[in-house]
Amino acid sequence: LSWNEALLPAVFPPVRPKINDSEGHPSSSHQSLKGTSKWATSLENLLEDPEGVKRFREFLKKEFSEENVLFWLACEEFKKTQGKKQMQEKAKEIYMTFLSNKASSQVNVEGQSRLNETILETPHPLMFQKLQDQIFNLMKYDSYSRFLKSDIFLNHKKSEEQEENSPEAQTAAKRASRIYNT
Repeated sequence: LSWNEALLPAVFPPVRPKINDSEGHPSSSHQSLKGTSKWATSLENLLEDPEGVKRFREFLKKEFSEENVLFWLACEEFKKTQGKKQMQEKAKEIYMTFLSNKASSQVNVEGQSRLNETILETPHPLMFQKLQDQIFNLMKYDSYSRFLKSDIFLNHKKSEEQEENSPEAQTAAKRASRIYNT
């Protein structure tokens, strides 16, 4: 595959028809991945789901590295900040919480010393991007794979599967299959 062919599905995902059950809900056999199945596909998908973030934080807390995801989330929020004054305040808060030598939840990033308080006077949305990318990669290539093998993830996955196999879920699936397989 050329890199163009490899990118094609990501840029132009295949279109799947939406099939609904008798009550107008999407048919379970045609729904996109969700929950733990989606989390397991990528760290990006995990971080897009509030429940995934909650479980990942729970895991990182046990590993004494929750500051990594908190820093990443703070940077994401910072990018949305409007107005110079608010941006200065949030930038200072991120710096003091995660990057300064006296930070309460200091993250371990290279080049930390190069980012000093003077940069906080002229903030811009991507000022923490390089450091955020380092933390993302640290989580992706270190913590994330351990999270997928953790009791927190596996127990959540098991409870999701039990919900899907509950009598209520099976009844809805049977109704849907009767409608579409007639």
